[in-house]
Amino acid sequence: MFINHHPFLIIISSPSGAGKSTLCRMTIQNDPLIRLSVSATTRKQRPQEVHGQHYFFTNTDEFVTMKKNDEFLEHAEVFDYNYGTPRKMVDSELKNGHCVLFDIDWQGARQIKERFDKDSVVSIFILPPSIQELERRLRSRAQDPEEIVQSRMKKARDEISHYDEYDFILVNDDLNSTYQKIRSIIEAKRVARQSKDDLSKLVAEQLKS
Repeated sequence: MFINHHPFLIIISSPSGAGKSTLCRMTIQNDPLIRLSVSATTRKQRPQEVHGQHYFFTNTDEFVTMKKNDEFLEHAEVFDYNYGTPRKMVDSELKNGHCVLFDIDWQGARQIKERFDKDSVVSIFILPPSIQELERRLRSRAQDPEEIVQSRMKKARDEISHYDEYDFILVNDDLNSTYQKIRSIIEAKRVARQSKDDLSKLVAEQLKS
């Protein structure tokens, strides 16, 4: 059990197909003190998606208005659709003592880092074992036409070129092993963010005994 710590932001990025979404889901499901940041998007809602759980689905006009009102912590255009993180939700979770996990690309990660001090953010970049394996994974989905696969591969190379902007780089050649490394990074950050007041109380109690 950890001493109370100041909540922080966790950024996980990767090219499409590297396993980021699965790793984020595993992290959220196994840690009640972490909340997933839900993005707003102008992308069409898919049949299995739930508004407010997977994304906040909105139209372009509403998105533009939110951006003008500075309601996003970060925003970016990906594959001709707009994505953005509502500031209100993140602020609320932090005030309630929860860390917030961001499943975003390098553009969003850069904007988040510009808004928060370095100590409040830990960023992790997930690499596939190889470009060839990444392409195999994208093709194995069997749901995208060839031009979409090629577009995703082009974007993947661009995404990977920004790996050095992150605190940690992990190669996802084994899902469970990569997840455990993410857990270790988060726990280490919690130790670094321990409340000094609680530490002082703990030391005082030990000195009394």
